[in-house]
Amino acid sequence: MTTADHPVRWGLAARLMVALTVVLVVGVLTAWLVAAAVGPGLFHRHMVSAGLEDHAAAVVHAEQAFRDASTVTLGLALGAAAVASVGVSLLLTRRVGRSLSAVSTAAGRVGAGGYEHRVPAPGLGPEFDEVARSFNAMAERLEESDRLRARLLADVAHEVRTPVATLTAYLEAVEDGVQPLDAATIGVLREQGDRLTRLAQDLAAVTLAEAGDLILHLEPVAVAELLQAAAAAARENAAATGVTLQVEVEPGLPAVSVDRTRVAQILDNLVTNAVRHTPAGGTVTLAAGPSSDGAVALRVADTGEGIAAEHLPHVFERFYRADTARDRARGGSGIGLAITKALVEGHRGTVDVASPGVGKGATLTVTLPTA
Repeated sequence: MTTADHPVRWGLAARLMVALTVVLVVGVLTAWLVAAAVGPGLFHRHMVSAGLEDHAAAVVHAEQAFRDASTVTLGLALGAAAVASVGVSLLLTRRVGRSLSAVSTAAGRVGAGGYEHRVPAPGLGPEFDEVARSFNAMAERLEESDRLRARLLADVAHEVRTPVATLTAYLEAVEDGVQPLDAATIGVLREQGDRLTRLAQDLAAVTLAEAGDLILHLEPVAVAELLQAAAAAARENAAATGVTLQVEVEPGLPAVSVDRTRVAQILDNLVTNAVRHTPAGGTVTLAAGPSSDGAVALRVADTGEGIAAEHLPHVFERFYRADTARDRARGGSGIGLAITKALVEGHRGTVDVASPGVGKGATLTVTLPTA
């Protein structure tokens, strides 16, 4: 029932049918009027030009016969055309309606969280097919985002659970008099507190970087200076684990336009990650050279554990680990490479990873624009 507050809304198929009916009626009326206005006069002129008089009975009879025949044949032709047009219009509107109904139904399911739903190609032309492809691509991205969100929440919960459980256990032990509040206990409590602090800082950093809210103070900086500073910062840790650090910079490289502090953070993440995954006696190399697109490429290569091919597309995702238990034991939060990617893209650069396979080392390459 139609009310002032809730008027009846026609669907697209009904509107198309009404529009096509209007076009059909206008076409029929136009054809009828043109035939009625032009046909008899034209026939009369032909009869006169044939040598017959205007008042001859033959002319009058022929013109009447022409009008009757024209009326009947034109009416039959227009009627047949109308029936055919209505049939084609019904078929077209139903196909369009079914296609849009499928998109609408899938959109509703996706909106309710059913990201696995897809729309088949309607076959009504490239425009409709492109709508279906775009919708399916959107659903795939939403499905992937939902999967990553679920894994992110699970990983954050796991990361927080371990230090919180340790803190709680030690504090209860101190309260019960089982554990003395000595230097060792304070060291454990401080270590777990630092771990939570690092996790919070890492999450804040990657969120700001991915949202584009970080303010970068760009300035021209020599590439060799950046690599030497990164090597110096990591040398003590590398020496403690028996890993050799070396720097290789091709001569004549132009300066890069970067935020010195953020690039130091990028290189620190890459070098720390490389040292962590390189056994004693291995080597981590910081190298720089020109890239194919005119930028400068910074490479951090190690001779360590390497990365299996199936893990390469995911190494820059938050909390992604090829070996979860092993990496947690080593103290990594799993966010360092995600921060690195966001910071590099904030500099209008790129970062890639390559590895020949497990046990054959890995190379991470950062390209940065020149000054």
